Amino acid sequence: MSASTHAPAATPAPPAPPAPAAAPAPRLRSRWTALAVLSTGMLMTVLDGSIVTVAMPAIQSDLGFSPVGLSWVVNAYLIAFGSLLLLAGRLGDLIGRKRMFLAGTAVFTAASLLAGLASSPALLIAARFLQGVGSAMASAVSLGILVTLFKEPRERARAIAVFSFTGAAGASLGQVLGGILTDALDWHWIFFINLPIGLAALLAALPALPADRGLGLRAGADVTGAVLVTAGLMLGIYAVVRVEEFGWTSAHTLGLGALSLALLAAFAVRQTKARTPLMPLRILRSRTVAGANLVQMLMVAALFSFQVLVALYLQRVQGYGAAATGLAMLPAALSIGAVSLGVSARLNARFGERAVLLAGLGLLTAGLGLLTRLPVHADYVTDLLPVMLLAAGFGLALPALTTLGMSGADERDAGLASGLFNTTQQIGMALGVAVLSTLAASRTESLTAAGSTPAESLTGGYHLAFTVGAALLLTATALAATLLRRPRTH
Repeated sequence: MSASTHAPAATPAPPAPPAPAAAPAPRLRSRWTALAVLSTGMLMTVLDGSIVTVAMPAIQSDLGFSPVGLSWVVNAYLIAFGSLLLLAGRLGDLIGRKRMFLAGTAVFTAASLLAGLASSPALLIAARFLQGVGSAMASAVSLGILVTLFKEPRERARAIAVFSFTGAAGASLGQVLGGILTDALDWHWIFFINLPIGLAALLAALPALPADRGLGLRAGADVTGAVLVTAGLMLGIYAVVRVEEFGWTSAHTLGLGALSLALLAAFAVRQTKARTPLMPLRILRSRTVAGANLVQMLMVAALFSFQVLVALYLQRVQGYGAAATGLAMLPAALSIGAVSLGVSARLNARFGERAVLLAGLGLLTAGLGLLTRLPVHADYVTDLLPVMLLAAGFGLALPALTTLGMSGADERDAGLASGLFNTTQQIGMALGVAVLSTLAASRTESLTAAGSTPAESLTGGYHLAFTVGAALLLTATALAATLLRRPRTH
């Protein structure tokens, strides 16, 4: 949004706060140890997100959740996480990114203990909200720490590839582990497993992560802006996650959506006038940074249809169990890992992030195209395994997008850029859940009413979601081709 034309002309713009004094560059081994710590934190939060979905039926049975109430086990986390990322990222720049990471990891670990001990729906939902708060605090600054540690382009590309792979691996591992823990022990252990991971991350982070003092709160202590952006994002995500219950054209969805947009617009105007803006709008002047965030939002929304709807198809149509579903999707994680860790950094260095991103989006679009033809009685090797292997496109696309999205970050704004990149990811996820699951459910209902069998109706609903997902990826590809440029190297 452009700056307001009503700002007082006589008031000179305050100078940009100086970047904090740079600490001596850590040794190579220290940097990779720090990356391992950041990746462990990422693994814990991503693992938690996917592991919970597998255990939902057991949680509902044990705690007596209603069908609507059960969705809040996911929604409470998503609302807190998505709405606080931007604020947490900027606070990391102001008070120190290491402090923010440590505090967030501690909050998430403590909340995991509370979730595992929960004996009622209300306690579990409260613990999940607190988990979202801690996850936002830690995740928002992780990329910011990474890009300030790895300044040389080739090393940064390798580090981002490792970090990106951790997220993809955590999602697939969570589905496998969730089924195993729930079947072998009980659902409480899907939260208790975070305790040793969180404690290990905290103990390792203290010596491994570089100390940074931050800019100081006076450099961006815009309380009004913080309230506006957090309330706007929270209301917007809340409206989106309730779409399946209320519908897109309901007064609830439209009213909250309009209020959310008004608050975010007020925040943008506020940032043009505040002497110490929470989010200096200079970060959005880069077409590459803005474009990368937009492309990521569309890509993540589309890939919800792969990550979640394929798992539902395997369980509800093919009759797979929870653990078998996770194992069936494991080749996707392996193919993503092989590409992320094996070749993505070299390809980015040789051909540029834009070209690699376009190739990755092409593979992902082909995978969703194959999913639109899934039969009711599928053969795993011929119908599903090729899709799992084409998921390697994510191993190309995400590291390239991350590099592009962080290309405009300097020492002052690295946490903010990291928080922004994670925020658009969560908004894309929320939109994917709302749009694609609603379309699939609506199509399934219409096919059932027309006399199709339950399996045929479900498959037809998933086909529509996969088709829309492929269309979103094609749109992302067109935007990437026109908006994105290779970041300058120094």
